[in-house]
Amino acid sequence: MPNTGRDAFYMADLYGEMQLAEPAAKRTIGSYIPGIVLVAVAALAALWLSEHYGPPAILMGLLIGLALNFVSADKRLSAGLDLASQTLLRIGIVLIGLRITFAEITDLGLAPFAMLIGIMTAVILVGVFIARLFKQDMLFGLLAGGATAICGISAALALWSIIGEKRVGQSQFTIVVLGITIASAVAMTFYPAIAGFLGLSDRQAGFLIGASIHDVAQSIGGGFAYSDAAGEVATVVKLSRVTLLVPVLLIVTLVLQKLGSGTEEGGKFSLRQGLPWFIIGFAALVALNSFVALPDIVVDTGNKTASTLLLFAIIAAAIKSNLAGLLSHGLRSFGPVIMTTLTAFLLALLAVQML
Repeated sequence: MPNTGRDAFYMADLYGEMQLAEPAAKRTIGSYIPGIVLVAVAALAALWLSEHYGPPAILMGLLIGLALNFVSADKRLSAGLDLASQTLLRIGIVLIGLRITFAEITDLGLAPFAMLIGIMTAVILVGVFIARLFKQDMLFGLLAGGATAICGISAALALWSIIGEKRVGQSQFTIVVLGITIASAVAMTFYPAIAGFLGLSDRQAGFLIGASIHDVAQSIGGGFAYSDAAGEVATVVKLSRVTLLVPVLLIVTLVLQKLGSGTEEGGKFSLRQGLPWFIIGFAALVALNSFVALPDIVVDTGNKTASTLLLFAIIAAAIKSNLAGLLSHGLRSFGPVIMTTLTAFLLALLAVQML
């Protein structure tokens, strides 16, 4: 029997699932096929464009999804789109754990790691502050700041899964994804040139690029564009940021619980109730990858699967987004992403002077 009390609304909000008090229509396996097939075809198109013309597959998937936004009115697609934008994205987040080990964090060193935590904390706080300054929702600023501070699209998806679709809508999420994607592409192009103009060493350039570019691929690519040595440093710094995704998600979960306690919509929850399963799975795979020598084929397959599932999730979210609402937002809506991007770069540039 479905939970129709206050807790039902809170859990729907916490996990981003638009559950109603009334029981939803039962979905069969066949009901998921139309939406999943549409997303798969769009993903193939995005991968083809990325391979042949060079832009990130995520950006191509986002744009294709927005172009297909009109089909979201067809209710036959709803089940598959929901599956891709919710369940598949969480599985993808779990599989990201195969890219990271605890050894990569310890290799960074205590002082650079402390600087990295300071930069990430400041970026998240700036995101929240700018959102409030521009009279936007605080959680929208948290999403933008967290995505910028940690690992771009993957962090945005993970945070959005916890914050919930009812707190930060599809159009706001799409603004963050679009802003993060463009900012990462611009940063990957110009940051190595800026590092060269400033005469930074390989270690300094690697830290600057790894600490300030959002998405993993662009961050690592930007590092190796400077030099092989800078690329190795950028990889360690960037993956250290990714590893901090788990504690950030835990903190956000606890904050949302605190904000929800005693309100009309939410009850008071323990950490066990509020801890999403995909965070546990992510941490478990990081630990497994740290202490067990997994076969290369397992790691490679997991990484490719994670990238594919996250691409599916981005496309589905774009298709489901309120495009009319998105178009009604001006440049001001991208303020948190722009300001957090600048903050990350300037603080990282300041930090490299002390390395």
